[in-house]
Amino acid sequence: MLGLIADVSYWTQSLLRVFGGIVAILLPAGTIVYVFLFKMMSFMQSRLGPMEAGPFGSLQLFAEVGKWLQKEDLYPERADRFIFKMAPLIVLSSTFLLVAVVPFGPDAWFTNFEAGVFYALAVSSVSVLGILIAGWASANKYSLLGGLRAAGQLIAYELPMVLAVVGVVIQAGTMNLQQIVVAQNTGSIFGWAGLGNPYILTQCVGFVIFMIAVQAELTQAPFDMPIAESELVSGYMTEYSGFRFLIFFIGEFATAGVFAFIASVLFLGGWGVPFSWFGWTSIDSIDNWMNVVGPLIMFTKMMLLVFVIMWVRFSYPRFREDQLQRFAWKSLIPLSLVNIMATSVLKVAF
Repeated sequence: MLGLIADVSYWTQSLLRVFGGIVAILLPAGTIVYVFLFKMMSFMQSRLGPMEAGPFGSLQLFAEVGKWLQKEDLYPERADRFIFKMAPLIVLSSTFLLVAVVPFGPDAWFTNFEAGVFYALAVSSVSVLGILIAGWASANKYSLLGGLRAAGQLIAYELPMVLAVVGVVIQAGTMNLQQIVVAQNTGSIFGWAGLGNPYILTQCVGFVIFMIAVQAELTQAPFDMPIAESELVSGYMTEYSGFRFLIFFIGEFATAGVFAFIASVLFLGGWGVPFSWFGWTSIDSIDNWMNVVGPLIMFTKMMLLVFVIMWVRFSYPRFREDQLQRFAWKSLIPLSLVNIMATSVLKVAF
């Protein structure tokens, strides 16, 4: 995190960035799997869930990882082996590239791009290539259908995601994610700065559209047509086993956490609290302890948003393919365009 390690050597900075990126990916992913997949889903379905491995099943995740690491790494006979092996890494690498732009504190960040929003939206599209490659290289009709479904779905729902973020960019007047956090925490609502100006209040329509698009990008129910166990076995992941299946599994939940981080930055004020609480006037006047508290605030907001994602996943039935596409093109995209128009008019007027 450049702001905190600027005085050390380049190679030390690089190693610390890699270590920080691994922590920012694996810690949320593991927490999401245990809290939501193992426990919350079990509670919603009136069962206990894992209880034997560690206290209250807390070590079940490590048992699952150990199991997958021991499984044989198999290849279909007609698969393109090189591309088949590359696909999970492409999906996971997009998650690492995505977390690189997320600010966790006033000085706790990996990169501070001026066009951070543009970078995040561009990098989030890379996973589509990995999923499509996985479906094609498996030499399996179910995998190919899953990959094609995923490509069509992700392309359709990237548009409303981008358009939902445009309203935030217009209101903040910047594409820098750190400055978007500052704009929300130094703002005021009708002259009152007690809550700052979190954009979830003024961009509530954009927030809902963004979260729906995130659900579709993650191929979580009700947008899980690319996997659709009852139709396609496991979709593009059907032929994967062992460590490579584990990479897909980690990538799915790690990406959920990273998208929740980005949503918290765009709509919930990110790592900050309203600056008026402490008499801060700018980011330069913030105390250093926020570099420690900021990541904890971000983690809390991320868990709240992932709770919403998982609640929807465990509650709603799957869309048909035609319903899924119609919802994106005829509902979300026109609504997001109306939101942009309203935001532009109000920005000019006020």
